[in-house]
Amino acid sequence: SSDVCSSDLGLRAATTTPPPAKEPVKAISYRISPTDKVSINVIGEPDLNVTNKRVDANGNVNLALLPDVVHLAGLTVAEAQSLVENAYKEARILRNPQVAINIEDYAPREVSISGMVKSPAKYALPPETVMTLVNLVLKAGGFSDTANGTKVRVSRTNPDGTTTVFIKDIDSVVRG
Repeated sequence: SSDVCSSDLGLRAATTTPPPAKEPVKAISYRISPTDKVSINVIGEPDLNVTNKRVDANGNVNLALLPDVVHLAGLTVAEAQSLVENAYKEARILRNPQVAINIEDYAPREVSISGMVKSPAKYALPPETVMTLVNLVLKAGGFSDTANGTKVRVSRTNPDGTTTVFIKDIDSVVRG
């Protein structure tokens, strides 16, 4: 069987045709990852602002005056902004904080594609990009002549470190 191994990707179902016009296309929001560098600006409080703050391996950042670390990994920027605002409120440091968070440098994302593809290797994925399984197989040069593209094993490492494995029929999607 063919193996396509992906690590911590926000993969969505592969399709070859666009969705019908009646269905809204859902935007994929970037989620903060360990080793991202973020800037956190507390509006009107320049002493609390941080730039190029690295999210640690556990997904946390330390912020001025807060007694506990703030867990940002897995959150969208909007969710992280609300979390930081609430942390300053709950710590009774600020009454109505307004926080702006920017991703200054994205954590590297890569996927390992192995098995019966023409070019098995690790491939870098651009930030804020969603790759379908079909795109990933094509990135690896497509299936080899002896591959069974109807039974592709996908291993995904989840944010909590567990692994999910499932089987996908990529061949029928590629062939239409």
